[in-house]
Amino acid sequence: MKLPKFENVWDMSKYENVVEVRDDGRICVVALNRPAKHNAMSESMIYGLGHVFENMPEKIRCVVLRGNGDSFCAGLDLSEHQHREPFQSVLFSRDGHKAFEAIRLGKCPVVAALHGAVIGGGFEMAACAHVRVADTTAFFQLPEGRRGIYIGGGGSVRIRRIIGISRMMEMLLTARKYDAEAGERLGIAHYVVPNGNALDKALELADEIASNAPIVNYMITQALSHINDMSAEDGLFAEAVAQAISLTSPDAKAGMEAFLNRRKINF
Repeated sequence: MKLPKFENVWDMSKYENVVEVRDDGRICVVALNRPAKHNAMSESMIYGLGHVFENMPEKIRCVVLRGNGDSFCAGLDLSEHQHREPFQSVLFSRDGHKAFEAIRLGKCPVVAALHGAVIGGGFEMAACAHVRVADTTAFFQLPEGRRGIYIGGGGSVRIRRIIGISRMMEMLLTARKYDAEAGERLGIAHYVVPNGNALDKALELADEIASNAPIVNYMITQALSHINDMSAEDGLFAEAVAQAISLTSPDAKAGMEAFLNRRKINF
């Protein structure tokens, strides 16, 4: 696959260059950009991520989320939290929840390219992506218990839904590290690739996902996410509505016509 050239650089100077954004008009790459600190999450980084995902242009069909340097994200930057008051910490956690929800429930699918440390808040962030690719250097860990801290980036809900409450409790209590292969078995990573290949694979997948009808991608990421919070009966009703909206869309009609006439379609 010929990878796109990312030439359009968004102005992120407001966020102290902790988030780097490039797009080619179809696929957007969002990079955590604190490599000297293994992309530890600062307050500025969290607000920058929220800004980017809340304002993603309609032209973008898929996003790739990655980390610059040796790691995806080594978790919360604890140096910012030594002197916070309890209420400040509550508000910070809720702002993080909002930023991560903008990843999970944004306008288009997100593919995470994971390498090195994917721990603590970085793990919570990665759990918001819809597809996760890990290279063989990636490892997953929830070390907060060793720091005297309970997680605050949404992992109680999002990571728990991926690996289950029992496994998550074990990770929190023991701070056990899981490598990329174990992460794939647990459902944390959907793909494991050789060292250094996570971004290439994520871009390849993003190109495939971007070729889907936009309305279907939206329904897959939005409807499934909401149905996951519903009762079975409510979920089935929501499924019927989502299917009806997509099935009667112009894209669906064009797709069915192309299928019946055995020709390729570009949405």
